[in-house]
Amino acid sequence: MNYRKAEVPFVVYNIPEVDEVVKKWNNLDYLQRKLGYNKYRTETSVNNHFMYWNSGGAKKKQYKDWKPPTGIAQTTFEKWMEVAVKGQNISQEDRIHQYFRVSSDMGSPWLYDELPFFKPKESLFIVNPREQRGIHCRFGMRSIIAEAHFDGSRNSVVEIGGMRRWILAHPKQCSNMHMLPRGHPSGRHSEIDWSKPDNEKFPNFQKIEGNEVILQPGDFLYIPTYWIHYIVSLNINFQCN
Repeated sequence: MNYRKAEVPFVVYNIPEVDEVVKKWNNLDYLQRKLGYNKYRTETSVNNHFMYWNSGGAKKKQYKDWKPPTGIAQTTFEKWMEVAVKGQNISQEDRIHQYFRVSSDMGSPWLYDELPFFKPKESLFIVNPREQRGIHCRFGMRSIIAEAHFDGSRNSVVEIGGMRRWILAHPKQCSNMHMLPRGHPSGRHSEIDWSKPDNEKFPNFQKIEGNEVILQPGDFLYIPTYWIHYIVSLNINFQCN
């Protein structure tokens, strides 16, 4: 609680109510029954890099040559899992790259019953219940990267299946991040490809100081507002925040 009060990241594990969800959700038959055969929002990319974007009218006019870095599709959990499993045995260049998402505000209110620790009431997971903005679960394929970015609010993340590598940096590191300008459709993101940085184009990148952790099933990560984070899926995994 002292770490949370100081607004710095921390990891907690051995939380009984989280471990219970981990046990249930790692039974794929159970997870399939919960998700059914409905189609869910899925981000797609031509490679393993995923940078989120928001294309407002003014932004389009200002950045005429800009193209969305990802697309949006609809697929079932069963079909997504089939692609994810096959992709583990295919070279990265030949894989289909998809980021599967299930959200409480997009037709899945049952997530509040499955993940009661995310209900809008004061707890280790929720600082201010009035600021609770729903539950979002993201399912990642091996090698998928969520590009470095910050969120405009606190975030509570629970790793439920598989593993993800997180690199976090204090907001004071923004000056070294070569962040995209505020009006850019992908504002809040670092312009640098962290997996293959161009140190001549982005000289400040070498100055960045950060923290790294590999989240495993049952781990809870607290991310304060404006902390930059870069996420790599190490295998098929799923987390909720």
